[in-house]
Amino acid sequence: MTTAAQRAKRLERWSPWVLLLLILVAWQAICSGFQVSEFIFPSPLRIWDQVLEYRDVILGHAWRTFWVTMTGFGIAIVVGVLLGFLIGSSRLAYAAIYPLMTGFNALPKAAFVPILVVWFGIGVGPAVLTAFLISFFPITVNIATGLATLEPELEDVLRVLGARRWDVLVKVGLPRSMPYFFGSLKVAITLAFVGTTVSEMTASNEGIGYLLVSAGSAMQMGLAFAGLVVVGAMAMVMYEFFSWVEKRTTGWAHRGSQAH
Repeated sequence: MTTAAQRAKRLERWSPWVLLLLILVAWQAICSGFQVSEFIFPSPLRIWDQVLEYRDVILGHAWRTFWVTMTGFGIAIVVGVLLGFLIGSSRLAYAAIYPLMTGFNALPKAAFVPILVVWFGIGVGPAVLTAFLISFFPITVNIATGLATLEPELEDVLRVLGARRWDVLVKVGLPRSMPYFFGSLKVAITLAFVGTTVSEMTASNEGIGYLLVSAGSAMQMGLAFAGLVVVGAMAMVMYEFFSWVEKRTTGWAHRGSQAH
């Protein structure tokens, strides 16, 4: 690897952190320079102070949000993969189910929360199901797309060689869909945190969503922003985790990006 390529690689690796630092510096400068009230728009230093002051409370709510999100997300993976396999392996299922799923995905998931509260009560149930409802669609679509776009010529050759339809789907279609699958996981996990937080704001007495509502009602905007930062940090960590897994399990699909 050349020196220029090494510098480019280091720049690529550190660029998100540099950009984040610049944003924080500009944010702090604006709040300090214009003396913005913390009740309107708290500065990064004020938010950090609130994180330290309420760290035990924030950690408790963050843990609740995290495991609830991961539970709903785990269900979304199972349902999304199974439904995606069904849709992608059958033209009839694709034609029948895909339009209905598209219409369902267009519905605002926040509107389901009051209904889920009636069905399951206030607590874990609505939050898990909201995380599931908002995150399973990208997984389903990407698995179905990976299977449905399998090259007809490749499938014809495999069938001539004696492979059955099931063999083609399982041994060729599913591996080929893995880049799509991991791409969908990175999108879906961020949506799952959104779903959990929205549900907790309406139908829970725990979690970051509940913390946001409580802090807002008490005019503790620094604490509210601290909750938002924690949710964003958890989503970023899980996004990077799936990116790490993707690079080590589907390296064959990233040869071009890893050439240098």
